Amino acid sequence: MIIQSIKLKNFRNYENLELELNPGTNIFYGENAQGKTNILESVYVCGTTKSHRGSRDSEMIRFGQEEAHICMQIVRKDIPFRIDMHLKRNKKKGIAINGVPIKKAGELIGLGNFVFFSPEDLNIIKDGPAERRRFMDMELCQLSALYVQSLSNYNHILMQRNKLLKDIYFHPELKDTLDIWDEQLVNYAEPVISMRRKFADRINELASSVHSNLSGGKEKLSVSYEMNVSEDGFSLALASNRDRDLLLKTTNSGPHRDDLMIKVNDIDVRRFGSQGQQRTAALSLKLAEIELSRIESGDVPVLLLDDVLSELDKYRQHFLLESIDQIQTLITCTGVEDFTANKFTIDRLFNVKCGIVREDMNGR
Repeated sequence: MIIQSIKLKNFRNYENLELELNPGTNIFYGENAQGKTNILESVYVCGTTKSHRGSRDSEMIRFGQEEAHICMQIVRKDIPFRIDMHLKRNKKKGIAINGVPIKKAGELIGLGNFVFFSPEDLNIIKDGPAERRRFMDMELCQLSALYVQSLSNYNHILMQRNKLLKDIYFHPELKDTLDIWDEQLVNYAEPVISMRRKFADRINELASSVHSNLSGGKEKLSVSYEMNVSEDGFSLALASNRDRDLLLKTTNSGPHRDDLMIKVNDIDVRRFGSQGQQRTAALSLKLAEIELSRIESGDVPVLLLDDVLSELDKYRQHFLLESIDQIQTLITCTGVEDFTANKFTIDRLFNVKCGIVREDMNGR
């Protein structure tokens, strides 16, 4: 997949922006807080409907405006597509493909695949389980419309059940309705758990190979799905934990409490790994995600690198840059020295300053 162009209107700090992109490497450089990351965010939002930052639609609209517009021209398997997305302050976002409005965001699934890699991702190992669940969800939501629907429904029912648990404190007669919510929660959880298990198995296979190369064969990485409950055991867990749920007024079991177990040489690197080991493991996971996207979608993903090189040592920089050859990449950075030092090909270079983007013909 290739992004040919992107247009922004009233998105973040951009009043109007039109960019033609190269199928290879596109680098956006400039000082911090100038709007570089906003460009990558707009691409990810337009391709997935969600911000990698977890931002609400209203937070991405330029200050003082009621609506933002993103238009992205892509080519997938030699077929051109145009994605239009309208973000509205007080209404549901509007999405159209080739000028035809779509009703569900899931209709975007399969049209493109995007891998976002930011400095925060290097902390995926040492941060809490929520970040590792987010890692799974961000990729699976691009690969499976069923996963998107199941996860969305599960989270909705979970929120309603938690609200009911609080309401029961004041209205005990509502306790009998818990069975209905439990049944729905179990139904939506089953595909979420099943697909996360398969995802962890595939990532383990791919990341192990990457990590072995990164460590020169000195370390063995393993990734496994640390599920809170199994598909078959969720119903029983809800029943046995009901009194505790009522006491704490929240649901204490389910895939919303899942995690990934990550080991290096059979040691839990989440707790006992050095910072270097944790970062190498995180880099292995992200590179494995790129390869998994390629395999599962049958197409090459677009890679969005947000100021990652500055967080890596020279060896890991070189390994990453070698690994992303033949992939359309959008990169943000404060300077291009790391790329020139690694003799990395820069196909298009843009300077970003105060929300103004200018192509730099002399910096390559």
